[in-house]
Amino acid sequence: MSAKLYLGTRKGLLEARRGRTGWEIDRMSFLGVSVPMLLPDARDGTLYAAVEHGHFGTKFHASPDGGASWEERACPAYPPKPADAPEVVNPVNQQPIPWDLKKIWALEPGASEGELWCGTLPGGLFHSTDHGASWQLNESLWRHPGRASWFGGGADWPGIHTILVDPRDKRRLLLAVSCGGIWESRDNGASWENIGEGIRAEFMPPDQAYDPGIQDAHRIAWSPANPESIWMQHHNGIFHSANGGKNWREIENAVPSAFGFAVAVHPQDPQTAWFVPGIKDELRVPCDAALSVMRTRDGGATFEAVRAGLPQQHAYHLVYRHSLDVSSDGQTLAFGSTTGSVWISEDSGDSWQRLSAELPPVYCVRFG
Repeated sequence: MSAKLYLGTRKGLLEARRGRTGWEIDRMSFLGVSVPMLLPDARDGTLYAAVEHGHFGTKFHASPDGGASWEERACPAYPPKPADAPEVVNPVNQQPIPWDLKKIWALEPGASEGELWCGTLPGGLFHSTDHGASWQLNESLWRHPGRASWFGGGADWPGIHTILVDPRDKRRLLLAVSCGGIWESRDNGASWENIGEGIRAEFMPPDQAYDPGIQDAHRIAWSPANPESIWMQHHNGIFHSANGGKNWREIENAVPSAFGFAVAVHPQDPQTAWFVPGIKDELRVPCDAALSVMRTRDGGATFEAVRAGLPQQHAYHLVYRHSLDVSSDGQTLAFGSTTGSVWISEDSGDSWQRLSAELPPVYCVRFG
C-alpha cells in the first residue's frame, strides 16, 4: 500500500499521508499558485513540480526531501524561431503555433537516473539528463511534417499530455497528443512515427475519421507487466491496443459512458483498467449527476460502474486526465475533481472514501 499521495491543484501542491486512522492532508507547498503537473521520482526520491505564476509564467521546482524544501531548476524553453522555419498554423483558429511555453502538461522519468521527459503546450517534447538543470527541445518531433495537422482540443494549442517509457526498452517512447494522435519513437526520440490504425474521431468528416494524425486521445496508459496492452480514453470512446499501439479496437459496451479523460491500468494485470465516465461534449459532468468509477477486469469484455462511497445525487465533478492514479500495489487508487473533492479506494475500486471536499480544483494526482 502506498503511504503518500501528492495533489497538484489550482492553489498549490498538497501532500496526504496514510496513517493509522486513515488518510490525512498534512502539508501544502506553493500556496495560492497553480501546480498543473508533478512527478515523484521513485529512482532517487526527488519530487518535481511545474508551477504556474500567472503573468510571471511557468517555473520548475525540485524537492530532494519529498516536499519539505524546494529549489528552482531550469524551465523548458523553446529556442528562438529560425528565420527560415516554416509557419505551422493551428487548423482550428488559423493562428500560428507559438514558439514559447504555455504549459507543462506531462512529466515522466527517462532511462537513467536524472533523466526526465516533459510534454508541453504547444506540442513540444523536452528532454533533460541532469535532473531538470537544463532542457533540450526534441527537434525531430518539433520539425516533423506531421505536426502541421495537430490542433488544440479543449486548449487553444495542441499539447503532449502523455509520455510512456517502455520498461523493457527505455529507448522506446510513446506519446499521446490532443489533438495529434499517438506517436512512437524506438530510438530515444531521434525519429518518430505516427501510429494508431483503428482509432476513430467522430468529430471529423467520415473520410478523415480514421486519420491517426488528428485523433484526440485524452489519455493512454499501460501496465508495466505488459506494455503491449494499452488502454486509451479517447474523446469519443475507449480503445484498446494489444500490439503496442499499432492497431486499436473500439470498446462498444462501456457502461454508463465511453466519454471521459482519465484512465489507469493495474500495474500487474493489463486486463484491469479504471475510467471516470461522463457526458460529452459541452456538458462534461457525471452521467445522471451520479459519480461512478468504471472498471473492467476482463480486457473490456465487460464493465461495472462502481458507486460505493461516491455521491449519487447532484454530483457535477469532472476528473481531468492526470487526476486518477493507481499505486504500485494495484489496490490503492485516488482521483480528484474540478470541484475540489478527492476520493481514495484501498480495495481496487470496490469502494471509495472522500479525503476532502474542501480543496481547490485538482489538476494532477500521483502516489509517492
